[in-house]
Amino acid sequence: MDLELRHLKTVRAIADAGSLTRAASVLGLAQPALSAQLRRIERALGGALFERGRFGVRATALGELVLDRAQIVLPAVSELQREAVRFARGERRAPERLRLGGTHGPLLGALVDRLADAVPEATVTTCASWSERELAELLAEERLDFALTGTCGSAAPPGGPEVVWQEIAVDPVFVMLADHHPLAGGRGELELAALAEQEWACVPGDGCFADCFTAACARAGFAPRRMYETDTASVVHLVQVGRAVGLCRAVFPPTPGVVTRPLAGTPLLWRHLLGRHPQAQRPDTAATVLAQARAAHAVAAARSGSYSDWMAVREAARVP
Repeated sequence: MDLELRHLKTVRAIADAGSLTRAASVLGLAQPALSAQLRRIERALGGALFERGRFGVRATALGELVLDRAQIVLPAVSELQREAVRFARGERRAPERLRLGGTHGPLLGALVDRLADAVPEATVTTCASWSERELAELLAEERLDFALTGTCGSAAPPGGPEVVWQEIAVDPVFVMLADHHPLAGGRGELELAALAEQEWACVPGDGCFADCFTAACARAGFAPRRMYETDTASVVHLVQVGRAVGLCRAVFPPTPGVVTRPLAGTPLLWRHLLGRHPQAQRPDTAATVLAQARAAHAVAAARSGSYSDWMAVREAARVP
């Protein structure tokens, strides 16, 4: 026998009444019928739920466990029924669901944090992937509502016409150095050629970033010695121990043991994008998520000292 809600209601009625006789009266059953039903419930749950005595019944340890769970399940089901009735009558909208995907952990986390305040009634779930194409496929299949990812420079975003992409921001690609690295001092730009003898580390992707990096190195007069493609935490570790120089977005958060520096001439750019399926969410929700993604990027940029320095240099260069 499978346990049903009515069985939990029966167990709770027996506990509240304190005896099978009184519980049978409350439930409108004959006492023998209630006793038989209780035995079936106890067999399904694997043990006695009540101890019977001269003055009624008392819950066993197993009975207390079942009653504790019933106190959670029964009110929740009742609230679900009330919500469903109100929704069917048009009294309120169904709770919103936002399924977010992303390749940039810190920015994705910041977006989730901001949406908790901007859309407090929404249920937000996330799906992380290093593959921009996979996220585009999930959007096209309506298995995601939004995807926070990016492309190298002006490269076309992944996916077909069924996915809409909107730009959040365009950033330079910076390098990460161990704080004890000989080139870590100072706050100016580094020539890419100065890093010709280094090994490198970055997060993998299926866009053209690796090819663009190799081309930038060739223009600087060298070929990369070695590239480690791994997750963000491992990239940071390789940089901290001096094994490699890392490639990162300009808004990479401050990290102990790591210094980020811009590259002279900005040889690499990263375009942050927000993708969505046009039919998956209402236009007002899409506008809210885009605005919050841009705000999350702005906050991340403000927290990055290297990014602020780079912007200041750029602004100064524009002054006649």
